[in-house]
Amino acid sequence: MNKLKYILRDKAGNGFPLVVAITLALVIILCGVIEYFRLNIIASGVKEALEDAIIVTVNDNYADVYHGVREGYSGGYQPDGSSFSYSVNTGDIYGYMDGVLGMEAVGDSHVKYAGDALEYKLSRLDVTIRNAPLAPSYPKNAQRFEADAVIWLEVPVYFGGKELAPMKIKLKVQAGYTEVF
Repeated sequence: MNKLKYILRDKAGNGFPLVVAITLALVIILCGVIEYFRLNIIASGVKEALEDAIIVTVNDNYADVYHGVREGYSGGYQPDGSSFSYSVNTGDIYGYMDGVLGMEAVGDSHVKYAGDALEYKLSRLDVTIRNAPLAPSYPKNAQRFEADAVIWLEVPVYFGGKELAPMKIKLKVQAGYTEVF
């Protein structure tokens, strides 16, 4: 420790290699932090776009849900003669996200390019709509009209000019219809 203090206080130029080493170490750490933030920003942007898309899907089902609200419950049903029939639509989530994020369909995936390089890839979208029951006995405790969406996000990771193993995460969002009156 005393030798390090002596090198740092010495005016003969012996501290120059240490300063270069510390600077390079800080640059490497900064590159890692910047890559972490890039991955975080991409994941949060895709999740927000997925949330918007699933909210649009729930809103698109409003016309069918409205019939139930008038009767005191909110389910996706249409009048069918003397009864009601199940009526929900999962919408076009990929189409909405392609428009918002500027993606294109490639096989079973939807990808976004930054120039010629792949920025991220979305795949395996699964949309589940849970309809509210028709005329429940206890409307306050009944399942409400909800939509869940799960999608896999794959983002290539770069460090030191090399591509590492990609980050693969599952994003899940949920939206529901809540009657106001």
